[in-house]
Amino acid sequence: MTYYRRRRRGVAEHNPVRPSWRCRACGRFWPCAVAKLLFLAAYRDRRAALLDLLKDLQAQAAEDMAEQDGNLKPPDLDDRFTNWARAR
Repeated sequence: MTYYRRRRRGVAEHNPVRPSWRCRACGRFWPCAVAKLLFLAAYRDRRAALLDLLKDLQAQAAEDMAEQDGNLKPPDLDDRFTNWARAR
């Protein structure tokens, strides 16, 4: 997440607000469409590195959501965090 914020400094930041994991700029579930496009552009030739980063962020989101919901199992976050970034 730190890398992502550094790259976006000075622009309307599409970063997550924790613990809700909603986009700071548009309020949608994060990563929002803009964040996804920015990730794809930043990691154009490094898809494996992008997936590693997204898996780490997904784990953080799952932990935050579980704590927020009284340690209940969070929803399946694969579609939201990683499935969209896999090579087609």
